[in-house]
Amino acid sequence: MITIISGTNRPRSNARVISDIYARLLDQRQMPNQILDLMDLPADFVFTALYHNAGKNDQYNELNKLIESTDKFVFVVPEYNASFPGVLKAFIDGLSYPDSFKNKKAALVGISTGSQGGALALSHLTDILHYMGMHVLAAKPRLNYISKSLANGELTNPLYESLLLEQIDSFINF
Repeated sequence: MITIISGTNRPRSNARVISDIYARLLDQRQMPNQILDLMDLPADFVFTALYHNAGKNDQYNELNKLIESTDKFVFVVPEYNASFPGVLKAFIDGLSYPDSFKNKKAALVGISTGSQGGALALSHLTDILHYMGMHVLAAKPRLNYISKSLANGELTNPLYESLLLEQIDSFINF
């Protein structure tokens, strides 16, 4: 099972649209997958599930169990202020360390409304995942000007779909 993490809790985000597209592409290759949308985080999880409250928030605990039972992840990472969303970092910080990601595998997809396609966000997240013992696939598509490449929940840029398909093919064998 591959868990796709839609890396923001912003309503109606492009990250969720790309996560849905990625899931459909995995379905075409008959690869079981599920989406963990950070919109599903408890609104108060930073105060009720982290640090001295670890293990006390049932809703967060269910998401943590989902992470622990998954061996492969795809992170769809929007660029926020030259990095990735703070809610993704807070989510990661609340997971069981070091076991949640240790010796597991990840593929990263960067998206941005600007020209960099989330390059800095992917670099920052890669550093954190490596620190946690996760193996990160080298192929990291960066989808820049994403708003210009989406219409009605579909990619309109054929290059972007081919980049995602290439990554999927590499990730299946990773």
